[in-house]
Amino acid sequence: MIATHISPYSGSWYPPREEELNALLDRCFEESSRRTGPCVPRALGLVAPHAAPLYSGTVAAAAYRHLQLAGPERIFLLGFSHRDGPRGIAIPDVDAYRTPLGDAAVDRSTVRALCADARFQLVDERQLCDHSVEIQLPFLRRAAPAAAVIPLYVGYLEEEERRGAAEALARAWHPGDVLLASSDFTHYGRGFHYVPFPADRQVAARLRGLDRRAIEGASGIDSALFLESLRECGATVCGSLPISLLLRTLSLLDGEDIFQQELDYQTSGEITGNFSESVSYAALGYFHRNSYELDPAERRELLLSAQATLRHLRETGRREPIAPASLPALAMRAPVFVTLRDGERLIGCIGRLSHCPPLAEAVPQLTLAAALDDPRRAPGDGIPENGEIEISVLTPMKRVRGSEAIQIGRDGIYVECGVRQAVLLPQVAGPDWSAGKFLGVLLRKAGLDARACGAPETRLSVFQAQVFGVGFTAATLAGTVL
Repeated sequence: MIATHISPYSGSWYPPREEELNALLDRCFEESSRRTGPCVPRALGLVAPHAAPLYSGTVAAAAYRHLQLAGPERIFLLGFSHRDGPRGIAIPDVDAYRTPLGDAAVDRSTVRALCADARFQLVDERQLCDHSVEIQLPFLRRAAPAAAVIPLYVGYLEEEERRGAAEALARAWHPGDVLLASSDFTHYGRGFHYVPFPADRQVAARLRGLDRRAIEGASGIDSALFLESLRECGATVCGSLPISLLLRTLSLLDGEDIFQQELDYQTSGEITGNFSESVSYAALGYFHRNSYELDPAERRELLLSAQATLRHLRETGRREPIAPASLPALAMRAPVFVTLRDGERLIGCIGRLSHCPPLAEAVPQLTLAAALDDPRRAPGDGIPENGEIEISVLTPMKRVRGSEAIQIGRDGIYVECGVRQAVLLPQVAGPDWSAGKFLGVLLRKAGLDARACGAPETRLSVFQAQVFGVGFTAATLAGTVL
């Protein structure tokens, strides 16, 4: 007999009828697309909020749009019980979940394989049923209707137990599967017994600061670092156990080359206009390094755009960016730097690390900034007739503990300490540099000394970059293209 669980949240937390629920999800997905733009391909892991869709649905849709693009056959859904569920990892004893959008099948063969490990146990659904899992189901049905689900309620785990559970999940994982952890972020207000600061004009920024520390902690693909970050900043992240298991599992799946991207963020206070009680919602994605790589045609278009922008500047003296041809990947929002050189002499190097526009907009704008605005340029310097354009498209930042995580030739580094910050691209490091020397140069650039490495407010991150370039001459800047 097939055991189908009918969600009690249908008709209370979201509409019970298919057409109404589809209309609500349509609005969430459309608003997400407007807010956040195109998706990064090939998601490996995701974090999505679990409030009622009227509140967190738009942020959740950012995660599920990436899930839809990934097209997985199986989804490991990591939830938890808000009612102090069992230790370890409990798996509901059901064959399917029924939603207004149809049934989501449970992959029973994978469930049986996991339950051979003592850290996983099959449990009656009535002991587990919780909105951390249930609210994800309509989104799953919308984004990946053919995918099977492996529902996991993650309870308390010692570090060694977490490691063993992650190893079991990594063995069960197949290429194309997606791991999805359910969590809201900071719960602020008297109703949540957490009021670290007053609900004044600064509350939104302070909440964002708390959540940023938690999200940065999760960027290291290091479960211990994430949990330490929560203890340090105090953010009340209800799904910390699912997220920590997600991170531990990803660390076993080529973790050094996996990067976290913040897909969207919003608070209920922003939605309702009332910050006396507010819950934060974040959608996070985890992607392999190659998800951020541009192909030869895309790289060529960016270089042509930079060349044309410089040519137009020389011919007219006007600061007008020349956009590249319209290619879908160039709508990606990613950190990027443009460097201009005249032989060994730096003309300028300017980049964007946050609030990034699409690459198609950023590269010609940064080309102009590198040619005109770099403060290291001498007044009155013009653009030389011969030189090189170099573009560096960066991955997101990955939080690390110290210089031992830095690999020369592969990693760029970024440091932030209070109001001081600095970045060095991977190609800045000389071939004979040590990681310690590279870090020392970064600290000096930020106006810091070695003591900053031990300061609790100092955060060190690494990133990788796809670097490509082309020379320019008087001829190319006179109209000849690549």
